[in-house]
Amino acid sequence: MGKAREVQLQIMGNEFKEENSGELDAGHQSTKPQIKGHIWWIKMGIYSLFVLSGQTVATLLGRLYFDKGGNSKWMSAFVQLAGFPLILPFYCILLPKNSTTDSIDKDRPPALTFAFLYVSLGILMAGMCLLYSHGMSNLPVSTFSLICASQLGFNAFFSFFLNAQKFTFFITNSLVLLTISSALLVFQPDDASISKKISKGKYIIGFLCTLFASAGYALMLSLTQFAFKKIIKRNTMRAMMDLIIYQSIVATCLALAGLFASGDWKLLKEEMEEYELGKVSYLMTLIWIAAGWDVFTLGAVGLIFDVSSLFSNVISTLGLPIVPVLAVVFFHDKMDGVKVVAMLLAIWGFVSYMYQHYLDDSKSKAERENATQVSQASTSEEVQIC
Repeated sequence: MGKAREVQLQIMGNEFKEENSGELDAGHQSTKPQIKGHIWWIKMGIYSLFVLSGQTVATLLGRLYFDKGGNSKWMSAFVQLAGFPLILPFYCILLPKNSTTDSIDKDRPPALTFAFLYVSLGILMAGMCLLYSHGMSNLPVSTFSLICASQLGFNAFFSFFLNAQKFTFFITNSLVLLTISSALLVFQPDDASISKKISKGKYIIGFLCTLFASAGYALMLSLTQFAFKKIIKRNTMRAMMDLIIYQSIVATCLALAGLFASGDWKLLKEEMEEYELGKVSYLMTLIWIAAGWDVFTLGAVGLIFDVSSLFSNVISTLGLPIVPVLAVVFFHDKMDGVKVVAMLLAIWGFVSYMYQHYLDDSKSKAERENATQVSQASTSEEVQIC
């Protein structure tokens, strides 16, 4: 789904910040407070609006597609991926500013290694989007959104093996809370209105598909961080955008191939004609799903490179309670006690996870400041001796 791009944006933005923070702090430490004027805050407001509105609209429209007569899981997966050309202008605008940082490195891996990386992540992304589509089609959108919260728990698990993630108290607390939150949704009481649309068997299939998709989402995050450290070794805007675009091309081609291989393309005309809201609404729904995820992407990129990946993740986390609440309004999902408890536990788990990132970020900043002060002191002593 579109959240797959959020994975690369957050982790690669974090890598970029860590790599270049020393240079930025040294060169702009005195001017940064003056730069944060009204224009800066307006930009942050716009970026945050993009993140929240993009992911909320795309998720709700994804459910609307199935709710009003859409049946193709491959089409749903395709539109989640096919909107990446919308970020190409952003990519081209930023390239000239960062071209000097992408000098040729003799130790850079061969092109075949990069091709294997892009194809592998593209395959994972396509499979993940297909699983998300199955989950979306078989679950109420509020339940779907809450199960997606389990991705942080999977992230901690995979990062433990791939990236030496330490299991602190707050990470463990987050893992336990998110696991309980997802488990509660399996045992929630049956709702007669939902049972008429979704059988118990389809509900279980949707639950498992969403859970596996969340695991794939987390695996992609860990693999991306691992690849950035061990293979790409260039924490620049261009390297980040290259990975996003090339793997999106692979994933989009696979989704398109699946659409034709499954025979779903033959039914699209009939599906469009029988769509409850009409042909135009059918096309507009698919177009705005793709556009919604790319609006989210643009906002996330802006927050990462103007503030931090932590702040971008926090803003996207605010969308967690928004989708279930709007699902009650627009899709008449029942917000029973079990869902409320699951949502509160998921929010608590998110906050715990984000707080650990805040502690890690504060610690790394303090270490960099100490290193800068030591370096400046050493330079002053050398000048005095001379």
